[in-house]
Amino acid sequence: MGEVVRYSYRLRPGATAERALIAEWHRCRFLWNEAVHQQRSGRRPTFGALSKLLTQARARCVWLREGSQVAQQQMLRTYGQALSASFGVRNRGRPRYKARNRSLPSLEYTTRGFSFLEGRLVLPKGVRIPVVWSRKLPSKPTSVRVYRDSLGHWYASFVVRRSATSATEATGGIGIDWGVSTTATTTDERYDLVYLGHRKRCSAELAKAQRKMARRRRKKGIAPSNGYKEARREAARLQKKAARQTQHDSRMWARDVVESHQLIAVEDFKPKFLARSTMARKSADATIGTVKRELIYRAERAGRQVVIVAPAYTTMTCSSCFARAKQRLGLSERIFRCHTCGNTDHRDRNAARVILAVAERGHTSVDDVRHLQPPPG
Repeated sequence: MGEVVRYSYRLRPGATAERALIAEWHRCRFLWNEAVHQQRSGRRPTFGALSKLLTQARARCVWLREGSQVAQQQMLRTYGQALSASFGVRNRGRPRYKARNRSLPSLEYTTRGFSFLEGRLVLPKGVRIPVVWSRKLPSKPTSVRVYRDSLGHWYASFVVRRSATSATEATGGIGIDWGVSTTATTTDERYDLVYLGHRKRCSAELAKAQRKMARRRRKKGIAPSNGYKEARREAARLQKKAARQTQHDSRMWARDVVESHQLIAVEDFKPKFLARSTMARKSADATIGTVKRELIYRAERAGRQVVIVAPAYTTMTCSSCFARAKQRLGLSERIFRCHTCGNTDHRDRNAARVILAVAERGHTSVDDVRHLQPPPG
């Protein structure tokens, strides 16, 4: 049995190919907005009805016929999926209009709409785009998504099937406590994920680009100059470079943790409140939420046992006797001292051991375990 995954590659379109992609995107965006209008006006058309309307529109309008029918059909299919998800997925809103200046281009093609020729991606209407083949495709792709990010870089994401990676034999467990100075403190010091501060290293260049933006900013109501746009792109490029470096380190760390442990106990930490604290910038650079999602995703794919432990009282509980401290520990106190059994440990390391102990006992919170503990003495 194989697994269906996406393989993404960087594209290097020329000026002609990029103009063709943008024109195709505007046609698909028009169809999306028309489908949204049909839904909001109360007609509620099905995918079949939208397909018939597309056929009629292409017969009347030369502008639509100049584009790819495959991409336009896939845009309507994507709209149908988004609409269905809005009824079945919690907190998922209805599809909205795609604005010309705020929405990023994204095109879908099935096997009828793309091919390969001499290492290039060939799209309908003779569009050929060089691909940076950073790795080999494991199988023949069934579809491709061509999209552009906020920096203007184009990518192709292929849907392929590959053989499922066999999980290596692993024993033992690991507990993970999230933080800022050390992004992930574990029960084994070798697997700690320290805060590397990629954004801090490029802060001087970023500040220079932001000062340039401030100097070139025009008054409200006046269109920004090309110099201002260039400075804004440079600042965005530096920020995204730091984010990619942090993401790469997170993926490598998650891979090592999953390969070596069968039981992974993860603190159910919500970093949202850090955005309102003095550690907002540092926590945003550490991307605790992204690291946590990557770890859980890789662990579940490898068939590991993942236990999400509530963070309440993990810092105040002793990992040796499960006695709870009577007073909260301030952030400046980095050493945990248990007055019941005399255990002394690093504050975050003790919390990681508590998280692992809770998971090994088959629970998800400290209180569940304390209620089963015999009274001390």
